[in-house]
Amino acid sequence: MAFVYILKSESLEKFYVGSCINLLERLEEHQSKKYLGSFTTAASDWQLVFKMDNLDYSQARNIEAHIKKMKSKVYIENLIKFPEMTQKLIVRFLEKHQ
Repeated sequence: MAFVYILKSESLEKFYVGSCINLLERLEEHQSKKYLGSFTTAASDWQLVFKMDNLDYSQARNIEAHIKKMKSKVYIENLIKFPEMTQKLIVRFLEKHQ
């Protein structure tokens, strides 16, 4: 199973959207700055503010791409606030996947 997750940096006032198979391992990679030069190395205060779990990996990647394509902080904030948006994304991208 896969995850879609959103991190927030208060110091940068930015969000980071990602997907992965092992969320705990991936969060550790962000915190340890494993990939030098990557977006999340710009700050040390990233916090997990949103996650979707129990997704097919392809579904998770498609949802991640959709959120990034929106290019909207407001969209991300609404996704965090309104759980019904999450359910709509799960259904929308499950149908595209099958």
